[in-house]
Formats: sequence, C-alpha cells, structure tokens
Amino acid sequence: MKHLGNILHLANSGKLIVRSEQMPPAHAFVYTNDKQKIGKVYNVFGPVKNPYVAVSLFKSVNRRDLESRTGEKVYASTKKELEKSKAKNSKNRKKSKDKSFKNKNSKDKRSKSNKRKNKSKRFNQKNKR
Repeated sequence: MKHLGNILHLANSGKLIVRSEQMPPAHAFVYTNDKQKIGKVYNVFGPVKNPYVAVSLFKSVNRRDLESRTGEKVYASTKKELEKSKAKNSKNRKKSKDKSFKNKNSKDKRSKSNKRKNKSKRFNQKNKR
C-alpha cells in the first residue's frame, strides 16, 4: 500500500475528500491506518502537484467515524495490487458464466423432455376418442 494523503472532510455528495501529494492510480482501493478497505478512488481534481482525491465510500463504512478522523492518513493500493484483484475478478466471472451456461443447457433439456411427454399424452388422448 502506498500513502495517498490526509482526510480533509466528507462532502455533501457522500464522497470522502483527501488531499494528496501525488496522482493515485485510477480506481485504486483506499485503506485507513488499520488496513480497513473504505472505498475506491472516484475522481482526482485540483492542482497537479497537490491534487484532491474524491473517494467513493463502500456502503458498509461508518461515515460518522470518518468525519471524526479528519487529518488522518489514508493509503491506496498499488498498480500491482490492482492488477492482481482484476485478474481474480475476471477468473471468478468466467467461472460463474460457465456455471450459468451449464444450468441453462440442463433446463433446456428438461423442457424438451417435458414437451415430448406432453405431445405423447395428447396423441394418446386423440387416439382414444
């Protein structure tokens, strides 16, 4: 983890505003001193040398607790950490897509067999009359 900057305040939009010394990686995860993941880098604005960073907070984060932490240091994940998390996410997505594809095929087979049964029942009923 890399030092991102110091917490300034919580904006009306719900974003946490941090004063940084450098440009953070895009969409990097943001952590507190206790290594608690609190959000992601949403926007970078202001002067190039000392930019402001808007952090979109996760729903599980206690916002009142962050308001009382003004001046504390926050940290951002490095590019290597981001690449690792993206690779894990893409693998998980591929697995879930494969599972859903298998489930769809099995449902199709069941519905075809049900259709065949229904046709045979109809045929038998017509022949009885």
